Amino acid sequence: MATKITVLSNGSLRVEGADFELVDAQGQAYGLAGRERISICRCGLSANKPFCDGSHKGHFEHDAKAFDLPAPKA
Repeated sequence: MATKITVLSNGSLRVEGADFELVDAQGQAYGLAGRERISICRCGLSANKPFCDGSHKGHFEHDAKAFDLPAPKA
């Protein structure tokens, strides 16, 4: 399965796939213990950043609907 990132309404970014890596700003990999599915915090309230811990519930609202970005500038 190719890596898929799902923007969840009122919640996290779900990352799924058999072969993905999550790295910090210095390029060091997080130990994911073999997980093929993780949730990334996007509300900023998680005590376990960058991973979601559910702290967003009742504090974060975003209706996730896909749209097209404009073409990049030359």
